Amino acid sequence: MRFIAVTFLSVALAACAALPGDGPGAFNISSQDIEAESNSSDYTIIKLDSSNIEAIKRYRPLSFANQFHGVGGGGSSSELGVGDVLGVGIWEATPDGLFTNSDSNSSQIPVVIDETGNIFIPYAGRVRAVGLTVEGLRQSIQKKLVGKAVEPQVLVSLREKLSKTAVVVGDVAKPGVYPLPLRNTRLLDIVANAGGSRKATYETVVTLKRGRRSGTTRLEDLIDYPENNVLISPSDNILLSHRPRTFSAFGAIKSNQLVPFKTKDMTLAEALATVGGLNDNKADAAGIFLFRYEDASLVRAVRPELAQRFASDQTVPVVYRVSLRDPGGFFLARFFEMRDKDILYVSNHPTAELGKFLQIIAPLISNVSSVQNLTD
Repeated sequence: MRFIAVTFLSVALAACAALPGDGPGAFNISSQDIEAESNSSDYTIIKLDSSNIEAIKRYRPLSFANQFHGVGGGGSSSELGVGDVLGVGIWEATPDGLFTNSDSNSSQIPVVIDETGNIFIPYAGRVRAVGLTVEGLRQSIQKKLVGKAVEPQVLVSLREKLSKTAVVVGDVAKPGVYPLPLRNTRLLDIVANAGGSRKATYETVVTLKRGRRSGTTRLEDLIDYPENNVLISPSDNILLSHRPRTFSAFGAIKSNQLVPFKTKDMTLAEALATVGGLNDNKADAAGIFLFRYEDASLVRAVRPELAQRFASDQTVPVVYRVSLRDPGGFFLARFFEMRDKDILYVSNHPTAELGKFLQIIAPLISNVSSVQNLTD
């Protein structure tokens, strides 16, 4: 019997050392708090509490706006360019003039600025237009007609500013090339001109490409945070893409899965409910973790002591922790907003390892009992 007991103990200890795990426990991650204070840490841990939840809620994601801040003129300049469509009206003081007809003493001449930068006006010949304003071109035409037409009066109107355009493609109702008016044009203006998104706004992302600069944001962020509604510049390329939001859930929950957002907004409490809540047999209610990348400005606002560690335009891997053992944790989870590509992890309770251990040794206990009965 002593030999059997020793053998049983040896096997049990070996089984305990080989227990499978679903992921790090709450203690394992918490122990990294000390490392998070050092410059060598790869991520930052933030424990959700009443003092920082408001700062997180008030944060405005403006990295897209900062990417294009001070870059671009916001529309077309007043100078004319190749491809612009103009209307030229010429009036004379006599019914017998060069530009009069049976209906009026004027003529309306549609013109397009050609690739050489000129337009053609009868009796005035080729007139340089590129680089001039509408008023400058009007004066130039009128001077060329002096001595040919009778007291000519000229009016030039800009019909289409095709020399300065932006391209809108992707999941929009009317993709195409859109001329930019002389007034400042913002990103939402040109998206509206293209008919708007064909999908739900909260499932649509906007990518703006300007030269070597490129930035992406949610379409809704252009409305919720007006700073992101940046000015458009000539030759901008805008892509709208349907990109449904999802989060991943792992650990001691009912089932590990990739979960789509079914509504515009989802809180941490709703996310836990969506995956079926915590596993009663394994979950540590004090070990609810959420992994995401945050802008450095938010991390500095929540943890000022880390202000010198991160550049202003840097993104920082952050682990948020909340405990549902405290009733206040439920209120924090109710106000904490989930984001696209968040990773939600629920750690195992330490006693869950004992449960695994008992499952492994149950057959051994049964075998020992059988052997003992035979011996007796």
